[in-house]
Order: sequence, then structure tokens, then C-alpha cells
Amino acid sequence: MLGVRREGYYDFLKRPTRSERDAKLVSALITIREKHPDYGTQSMIDELPLELKCSYGKGYRVCRDNGLLTKRRKPRSLTKADPNAQKSEDLVNREFTAERPGVKWFTDITEIVCKDGKSYLCGILDGFDSALLGFSMADNMRAELCTAALMNAANRYGHEEDCIIHSDRGSQFTSNLFRGVLENQGFRQSMGRTGVCFDNAKMESFFATLKTELVYKLPTSQMTREQVRLKIFSWIEGYYNRCRRHTANIGKLPPLIKRAKYNQDILPTVA
Repeated sequence: MLGVRREGYYDFLKRPTRSERDAKLVSALITIREKHPDYGTQSMIDELPLELKCSYGKGYRVCRDNGLLTKRRKPRSLTKADPNAQKSEDLVNREFTAERPGVKWFTDITEIVCKDGKSYLCGILDGFDSALLGFSMADNMRAELCTAALMNAANRYGHEEDCIIHSDRGSQFTSNLFRGVLENQGFRQSMGRTGVCFDNAKMESFFATLKTELVYKLPTSQMTREQVRLKIFSWIEGYYNRCRRHTANIGKLPPLIKRAKYNQDILPTVA
């Protein structure tokens, strides 16, 4: 009466349900979520073994149905420009990538509320691989905070002569102290426009990732500055730089994995 073949009907009865078919996929996605608690759907799909690869639509549905999606929270800016300071031109013009390490760096400051008061974090990011090369934290955001982060990065990784250091027009970056360190270390200063966060989007994106994936999940108001600093250090050095897939890198390689591959590839050429 329904026009269904007898063979097809019994084949349908024996066919596994959707939940049975997706069991291995769900298990794999749960494992990935435990290792990478803040990956988006596409990054989780990219992490799947070849035999379990699926479309974005199916991956999103499975994540949604099994409570594996993530929520995002947007951080706010705290830049305070010095209207009387001499400004530098924008040498980046929103070209945030670099062909080699140590030619284009980005920096900015963000704040975190802790049990014993606010803590300020300044970081130095390389446009080549998005590696966080150095950072410093203090209970203030004076120029010394920024020079300490810069020297931390320069001493650990080095840089090319005339390396660009790009920031917003905050008073710390226009200070005589910061500019003196730049001159002594052979940097060229670059600044985005006042009130235009997109001119330093590379650094803003890193801070957004840091806060979404780590800071907002910690009870920082119940933790000391030192406890928060250790958590941030562990996340940057142990996870972000070495393990976390980065969509801006070819093959979505973690920052320092891309850097190591680059160094390995150019050694025969240099020799």
C-alpha cells in the first residue's frame, strides 16, 4: 500500500539510529572539548581524526545537541591617550602579518581585577606567527610595565633591525621612557588612530582570546595578583604558544610550532 519494497523495509529496521551512527563522533568531540575548552566548532572539526571528519553543519548540530558549544564574552578597552604627546605614524595600516619573525610586533595593555587590587598586563605579539613573545604584569600601568614586556620579548627571541612595534596612542607608549628604549633597541614606532581599536586588532584579538578562554573562567576577584600571573604564564607558555591551533597560521599551526618549522626550513638555505 505504501509502495515500499519488502527488502528496503527490513533493511530500514536493521539500520542504526542517528545517535548510534554518531557515537564515535560524539566521543571524539567530547575528548577534544576537554583538551581545548574554548575551541569553536570549526576548530574542533579540524582536530578530528580523518575517519571522523564531517561537515560544519553536522559538527555544529552534534556539538549543540551534546552541550559542546561555547559562549563568548567581549572585553573592554582602557586606553588613555596623552593629547600633548608627540605622535608616531601608522606603519602597519592594518597589515598585521609578517613574512619573517622579528619584523613586526604588536603591544597593548589590559586590566584584570584581583583580590588584592587591579593587575595590569602588557604583552608583545609577533605578526609572523601570533606568538606572545613576552609580557609583564604590575599593579599599575605606567611606562615601566610596557618597557619590561618589550625587553622580555627582545631578550628571549631577538628581533631584526628596524623592527616595527605597533600600539595604540596610550600615554605609556608615547612616553619618553618607552621611546628611549625603542631607540636604544633599534625599533621603529608605529601607532594606530585614537579611539580606533581595529588599527591594533591583532593585539586586541589576543586579549579577547586570553580573557574568553582563561580569565573569565577564573574567580580572579578571589585570587591574588601572583596567583593570576602564574595562571596566565602557564596558559601562554604551556597552551597558547605551543598547543592551541591558530586560524591565522597556514595549517592552523600553534604559534611556536610554526616558528620552529620556519627555522627548520630556512637553515639549509642559510647554510
